[in-house]
Amino acid sequence: MAEPNKILIADDNQPNCELLEAYLTDLDCVVAFAADGRETLEQVKAFQPDLILLDVMMPRLSGFEVCRQLKDDPKTSRIMILMVTALNELGDIERAVQAGTDDFLSKPVNKIELLKRVENMLKLKDIRDENERLRRYIESMEDASE
Repeated sequence: MAEPNKILIADDNQPNCELLEAYLTDLDCVVAFAADGRETLEQVKAFQPDLILLDVMMPRLSGFEVCRQLKDDPKTSRIMILMVTALNELGDIERAVQAGTDDFLSKPVNKIELLKRVENMLKLKDIRDENERLRRYIESMEDASE
């Protein structure tokens, strides 16, 4: 049986965290929380999430900066990031994409939309992981035949 996916909810607003956690109860996942940008980076190291629901407007480091740092680091660049934000101006979306987000969702969050995006992102992560596993296996077979 596969291990449950790990989802990190990074938001400085406690009611938002509780709402997102409640929405995710139907999924087979383990949830952790971070209340600001720096804590998010620390939690990523400790918790090793498969997906981060990342608020943009947070103290100590914005979601944009957290996303950029995670995507620039080879150790964390494969973590799926779904930015969840009240910002919905075109410039904000462009900044999110430039920071490296995998997707974004506007607040207030619709439960069905959130669940579908989370499910799709986790499926994509599983496919990427399997492709990487197969790539390493093929390389090892090629090395063994040389």
